[in-house]
Order: sequence, then structure tokens, then C-alpha cells
Amino acid sequence: QVQLVESGGGLVQAGGSLRLSCAASGDTKCITAMGWYRRAPGKERELVAAITDSGNTYYTDSVKGRFTVSIDNAKNTLYLQMSRLKPDDTALYYCNADCLRTAATSYYWGQGTQVTVSS
Repeated sequence: QVQLVESGGGLVQAGGSLRLSCAASGDTKCITAMGWYRRAPGKERELVAAITDSGNTYYTDSVKGRFTVSIDNAKNTLYLQMSRLKPDDTALYYCNADCLRTAATSYYWGQGTQVTVSS
């Protein structure tokens, strides 16, 4: 099992910055990739950013140049640095981990942290 705990959400004005953290514990050695998803009211959940164990990153188009995903392997912590925030970034942000064991992948989720951007 892998446990994920997010922190760092809050209320910020448009143009401001926040850094989200996701602390992983448990069987973290099985993790092959981690990512941040978000779900805004009335919208589908979307993948915002992800990073693999080899360091490859992915960003959805709307956050490119504004968000940076990183991981501190020593602390088993995933980060999402968010800058130049927009009201459209308002959502519940979830941390995700893909865990590979014996050719089968399991997916783990945190409880989410709310980000609200005021105009």
C-alpha cells in the first residue's frame, strides 16, 4: 500500500503563487510515476502534471510555463509549484501515484487539497 497526503492548498489572488506538496509513505519503492490531477466544479478530472521515475515530465497545455512538477526522492515528496495563478486554476488538486508490482500497476490517490484563486 501507498499512502499519499497533500498539503499546501489555499486561497490566493490571481497572479499569485502556491506550492503543493504530496508526501508518500508505505511501499514507495514500487512507485514509477506520480502526478497531480484536479477537478473543478462541474468539470471532469484532468491530469495537470506528472513526473516519472526517470525524470520525464508532462504538463497539460493550460499550465505550461506556469507550473513546475518536481520530486524529492529522499523525502518521498512530490511538489507542484504554481505561479501566475488564474481563477480557472481553482479546483480540488489530487496527488496520484502509479505503483508497479509484478507486472501489474496499482493507482493510489490522496484526499485532495483545495486551491481557490480569486480574481
